[in-house]
Amino acid sequence: MNYKGYKELESYIKARELRIEISEIVKQFPNSEKFLLINQIIRSSRSITANIAEGYGRYTYTDTRNFFIIARGSTTETMEHLTTAFDEKYITEEILKTFEEKCETVIKLINGYINYLDKSKATKK
Repeated sequence: MNYKGYKELESYIKARELRIEISEIVKQFPNSEKFLLINQIIRSSRSITANIAEGYGRYTYTDTRNFFIIARGSTTETMEHLTTAFDEKYITEEILKTFEEKCETVIKLINGYINYLDKSKATKK
């Protein structure tokens, strides 16, 4: 069986790329942030892909939609942690803008999937 499911979703693919890039950038943060900002930003970026995967596997409209909404919130949380990293001068404005664009792309893709779910539900009525 070659089941890929959620791994084929564009929202998951872009969120995974974001998560991997964040894991790399935090290696440059000071060690004093290991259990503070680094921990928070890693957790929120992992939450995006985890909630997309879990939502996709729920197979009910309501559960799937709710987990994608949580993933969207985790993306926004990740953006806030990146802003904190910029404010603390751990990343440049250019890096912040690049990550904000990537987060915005993930949010748009998640919103697109939520809209798809909504339309699919409406058609079944």
